Amino acid sequence: MAERSEVEAFLQQLLRPEAFKDYGPNGLQVEGRREVRRVASGVTASLAFIDAALAAGADTLLVHHGLFWRGQDGCLTGWLKARVARLLASDVNLFAYHLPLDAHAELGNNAQLGRRLGLVADARFGDQALGFIGPAAGTADALDTLAQAVRVQLGRDAVVVPGDGRPLRRVAWCSGGAQGYFEAAVAAGADAFLTGEISEPQAHLARETGVAFLACGHHATERYGAPAVAAELAQHFGLEHRFIEIGNPA
Repeated sequence: MAERSEVEAFLQQLLRPEAFKDYGPNGLQVEGRREVRRVASGVTASLAFIDAALAAGADTLLVHHGLFWRGQDGCLTGWLKARVARLLASDVNLFAYHLPLDAHAELGNNAQLGRRLGLVADARFGDQALGFIGPAAGTADALDTLAQAVRVQLGRDAVVVPGDGRPLRRVAWCSGGAQGYFEAAVAAGADAFLTGEISEPQAHLARETGVAFLACGHHATERYGAPAVAAELAQHFGLEHRFIEIGNPA
C-alpha cells in the first residue's frame, strides 16, 4: 500500500511535468481514495477503460490521455460528465501524463516504441525535444524490414509513403499525432520518419524530400509508456498493477 500523496510525488519526480508546455493538466486529474493498492494503466481514460479498471478492482488509474483534450471548454457535460461521475462515485484516483509520458528517456512512449522496433535514439529533435532519432539497424535497416517490424510488434500495417527508396541510415520517430514533426525529422537527417498519424501534406513532403513516412496508428504507438511507468510505480511501492487494453483503430 502507498499513500496517494506518495504516489503523486513519485510520478511528479519521475516524469517532471513542470518542464513541459502542454494543453491540459498533467498529474492527478481526479482525486480519489487516500490509500493506493491496485493500479490500472491504459492509453486513454475512456469510459470503457474506467469501467474495466473498476471491474478489476483498481483504486488508481494511470493513463496517457486524460480527461481533457485540446479545445475543450471544461464544462462537465455529456461524455466528460459520465467519465467524471463514474470516477467520483467509485472514489478512484486518475493520474494522466501527456507530453511528459511521451518524452521520458527510458519509460516513455517513444523510448518504449523504439525498443520494440529495434531503434535506439542518440539525439532528440522537434518542439520540446519530443522526437527521437537514431541509427537504422536490425529490423530498421530497410524500409520493408521496418514496416514488417511495425506489423509484428504493433499488430497492424503501417501506411507507408516510401520516399525515394534511399537506404535507411537514420530513423526518426515520435508516437501519436506527431505528423507535424516530419519536417523537423527531415532537417535532423532522417531517412525515414515513423509516427502514429498522417495528414494530407505529409505524403507530398515524403515524395518531395525523399524521406519515407510511416503512419502506424496513434493508439498503437502509445500503448507502452503508461504500463511501463505504472510497473515502475508498482515495483517501488509494492502495489498490484494491470495494463488494460481498450482497442482503438485510430
